[in-house]
Amino acid sequence: MKPFAYTRASDAQGAIQVVTRERTAKFLAGGTNLVDLMKEGVEQPDRLVDINRLEMARIEEQPDGSLRLGALARNSDTANHSLVRTRFPLVTQAILAGASGQLRNAATNGGNLMQRTRCFYFYDVNSRCNKREPGSGCDAIEGFNRIHAVFGASQQCIATYPGDMAQALYALDAVVRVRGQEGERTIPVTEFHRLPGDAPQQDTNLKHGELITAIDLPAASARFASRSYYLKVRDRASYAFALVSVAAALDVEGSQIRQARITLGSVAHKPWRAAEAERILTGGRADEATFRRAAEAAMQGAQPYEHNRYKVEMTKRAIVRALTVAAGGGVNA
Repeated sequence: MKPFAYTRASDAQGAIQVVTRERTAKFLAGGTNLVDLMKEGVEQPDRLVDINRLEMARIEEQPDGSLRLGALARNSDTANHSLVRTRFPLVTQAILAGASGQLRNAATNGGNLMQRTRCFYFYDVNSRCNKREPGSGCDAIEGFNRIHAVFGASQQCIATYPGDMAQALYALDAVVRVRGQEGERTIPVTEFHRLPGDAPQQDTNLKHGELITAIDLPAASARFASRSYYLKVRDRASYAFALVSVAAALDVEGSQIRQARITLGSVAHKPWRAAEAERILTGGRADEATFRRAAEAAMQGAQPYEHNRYKVEMTKRAIVRALTVAAGGGVNA
């Protein structure tokens, strides 16, 4: 591991100033992803700014009925918070599907959004990777690409976003609150992550030095509480990243779907909202035939590679199953 300087921040503005001033400095919270990448030589910051003592760990209802999740709240605390479990169970399900209990006790909400891909070639510093070293090439395109993207990829990068919580946040139209040298701003979570394009090294639309302070779940999204489900398909039952995941949320009256949300995981460089599938579901009957039409629509335009063609059919089946469970009342988180 490359030697680095360490600073413990006592206030948010001071932390932001240090990271803004030093181009290779990074914020340190749970460290569950960043420290791993440092050990592998993928990330090589000259300074870590420890933000764990900042007052950003609260989970509180806001005057407008939204729920604010502090960026430094641990994943375990978020998943088990009574308001999250009752009003936004999709978030609880998604968090509990990720990593292990020990990691969820350390990982933070803000850090969860910032985690980087688990592409084999990204982690291997001897491989060509445009995300790690822009302009070097992408060995995944002609290599073993079983876990890679079928949507939104480019000739520069075909990696996928590995998280779980973000799929639920996308489905529920969450908003990310950030603070930088120029003040505070909000980013709809659907605009937080980037597709690779010609700049795969840029995972998010954060500016250097901007700090995530909180994530807001809008009150209106609580209407999906009784009919939502997070399905994660993986190689083993625990402590594994998704091959495919589906965050499904329905607002149903009688047998008619009033509104629908579907976000797919591990199929693109960012969580993938299936807009056309949502359109087909809205106003339709909550039955298998409708779900199958939505699944077909969701996978239109998929562009698999040699080793990940299975993802197209697997995702269709996962969508139908997730919608079926959600329509039936979901599951207890």
